Amino acid sequence: MSHSSAIGGATLVVGPLVWLAGLTTRHLAVTAATFTPAQAARLAGEEFDGPKELAAYAQHPDLVTAGYALFAAGAVVLCLALVTLARVAAARSPRLALAGGALVVVSLFARLYWAGVDHTAFQLVDRVGVDQATRIVMDIYPQISYGPWRLPVTAAFGWYLGVPLLGAAAFRAGTFGLIRLVLFLASATLWSGVLKASTWDGVASSALLCLALVPLGVGLLRGRTAPAVAF
Repeated sequence: MSHSSAIGGATLVVGPLVWLAGLTTRHLAVTAATFTPAQAARLAGEEFDGPKELAAYAQHPDLVTAGYALFAAGAVVLCLALVTLARVAAARSPRLALAGGALVVVSLFARLYWAGVDHTAFQLVDRVGVDQATRIVMDIYPQISYGPWRLPVTAAFGWYLGVPLLGAAAFRAGTFGLIRLVLFLASATLWSGVLKASTWDGVASSALLCLALVPLGVGLLRGRTAPAVAF
């Protein structure tokens, strides 16, 4: 087994699992927060998830930080994992694999931009308190979400375009069977943006991504280019 196959296989296993751990931790952190009936009603009436995420951070800063950090780490490792998938799929569909791989990797850079904004918002809570931090963040929410020249929000659409292209390339190459293709495509439904709530739907979509990618990673670590049992 070559070093590149070992690294690629490891990222296909580790990346989606860390991504899933981040989303799950983020969801549990918010559900662990306790709010008065008045606070809960006010937060439920907010248009965006930001105020509730900041309120959860104020109560459980370590847990919320862990969830967001794991999610960002998962995005980094997934960059390498999806490049590996594109390399494997390029054996039969090089154009589809190249286009899909490039789009999903670019979209993950947007996730890292938002991770920086999220972290800055949490630091504001520590410095000025949750109420003032929430007012500051939500007053400029569209600007910090779109980013300079709208580059992050534009790049993020690469996920929704790239996942189907990369999935089609992997299916044509025999790397994915029909079921694995459907599991991979389901991951394209995951939300993106600043201080977005992690829901059970998002956790489920990331779990399906694990089912699609982890067996391929195990196969590469064992010297195969496809799982032992294709589905």
